[in-house]
Amino acid sequence: MRLRIDLSYDGGAFHGWARQPGLRTVQGTLEDTLAMILRLPQERAPRVTVAGRTDTGVHALGQVCHLDIAQEILDSCIGHMNVSGVEALHRRLMHVLPDDIAIRSVSVAPQGFDARFSALDRTYVYRISDAGRPIDPRMRGFVLAIPEQLDCELMNQAARMTIGLHDFGSFATPNPGGTTIREVKHAHWDRIGAAALLPLASHDAGWRVPSIESGLVCFEIVADAFAHNMVRSLVNACVQVGRGRKSLDWFRHKMDEPVREGSTGPIAACGLTLEHVEYPQDDRLAARAEAIRAKRTLD
Repeated sequence: MRLRIDLSYDGGAFHGWARQPGLRTVQGTLEDTLAMILRLPQERAPRVTVAGRTDTGVHALGQVCHLDIAQEILDSCIGHMNVSGVEALHRRLMHVLPDDIAIRSVSVAPQGFDARFSALDRTYVYRISDAGRPIDPRMRGFVLAIPEQLDCELMNQAARMTIGLHDFGSFATPNPGGTTIREVKHAHWDRIGAAALLPLASHDAGWRVPSIESGLVCFEIVADAFAHNMVRSLVNACVQVGRGRKSLDWFRHKMDEPVREGSTGPIAACGLTLEHVEYPQDDRLAARAEAIRAKRTLD
């Protein structure tokens, strides 16, 4: 059967998602843990397919992956528990995995589900503390500090140029045999106001508990898929515009002429989080996976 796993992780101590010899990665840690729980040698352990490979230091709140496993192997992890094999695997993963990986759910995947190819879109958020403001210590691993005040209006003018089907060759590198053509559905910068978690009336002294993101500058981008380093490079280009170091004409030229060069490299990984992966209704999963495997063009 095919299982869907929804998980979150703090990417700060991982060398990205993909397994690499001798390095700590999310995929390697998850697959090694599965092998131990299922009492399988490494060569027989289930391999996981992920919705989006995150780079070194990038975090995930709503990552999704799938694995294929025989029913008898799955049931072998039940032990003394009076639960299904799926629930037993979920419980054992939560117990054994390190604290920087959290398993949100394990479920039997619908027919035709592919964590990577069935996805409709992915949502990333990049978080910045600008103007030299101190970062909340609880957020220090998830926010980038910038000394300058950022101009969100200018950055949004740049971000709007990315919406639609484009070749993002100025901001990304293709996989072998692939392209840097992607469709961005939404891209927007917001300065988060001082929002309260609890209403004023609930506190006799009038103190309001602030949202943890109050004061941050956040970039939200949604696309059908992302090429390698695409989000962080787009963020870096927008930030250079927001700092006044580059012009909107420069950004427009990079969109019109998809050629990679030094000034459009990726910004620091720490501020980036994969927030959500969206999938179609169950009866459209297989068709979506088949369609997305085709090589993209601008036509």
